Amino acid sequence: MGALPPSKFFLKGMILKKELPVIQKAYDLAKEILPRVSKFPRDHKFTLGDRITAKVLDTLENVIQAGYRKERKALLESANLNLEQLRFLLRLACELGSLSQNGFEHVMKLVTELGQQIGGWLKHSQSDHAQDF
Repeated sequence: MGALPPSKFFLKGMILKKELPVIQKAYDLAKEILPRVSKFPRDHKFTLGDRITAKVLDTLENVIQAGYRKERKALLESANLNLEQLRFLLRLACELGSLSQNGFEHVMKLVTELGQQIGGWLKHSQSDHAQDF
């Protein structure tokens, strides 16, 4: 049997556990945004770029942590807020010319999809019979 791709499975103790789709979506968003930020002009890379990077990584960390907790409402709300702030930062990067229009549209599609998944998980977590999303 060949090795499993690291993006689909990880070891938790001795048990192989499949990642939640929302975690994979946040991971994919980070993989998409980070190379784009590294190409920002110097005058935007270390201000706007750093904030964009922080927001996307904070969002990824929030959804990973939420996957391990029963009380996940605060983490999901934080992830949702990070995404909203990320939307504005990406829009600003596009309007300032650091991010192309095509790049902006592509990344915003991923942000929207992730936001829908987080929103669904948050709604599900608030129900009486919350389970893994």
